[in-house]
Amino acid sequence: MHKRKPGPSSIQVMATAVELRSLLGQLRRRLREQAGTGDYSASQTAVIRRLEREGPATVTMLAHAEGMRPQSMSATVAYLQLAGLITGTPHPTDGRQTLLSLTPAGVAWIKAKRAAREDWLARTIQAKLSPAEQAQLSDAMPLLKRLVEP
Repeated sequence: MHKRKPGPSSIQVMATAVELRSLLGQLRRRLREQAGTGDYSASQTAVIRRLEREGPATVTMLAHAEGMRPQSMSATVAYLQLAGLITGTPHPTDGRQTLLSLTPAGVAWIKAKRAAREDWLARTIQAKLSPAEQAQLSDAMPLLKRLVEP
């Protein structure tokens, strides 16, 4: 008769969850440091990234999504428009509103920041992990992906 090896206890699973959350937070901070935001605030950067992820939006939609007042979002948007990262076009069904979207310069800014983070991470993996550890990390990717699937 085969005895089945018991899985990790709920205490071990909780400890793993706590450690993983902490490590991912540290990694996220390090990645942010590597890319920098230049002259842009956290809310300005969030707007740029949201427009990239979700596509065109109005000031009201952005304000709601970011938990800001529309007046505050208008100031954020105005700065990004002056910087040439976003542009506005008339809303197709409501001429009173403006749809905001990224300009080619905004897309290039995002790509440059993403490339900087990925480059730092690749160099750090190569510098700090042995080839065998790099393979282990690569093998863990499907498990990590499953954690974020709906």
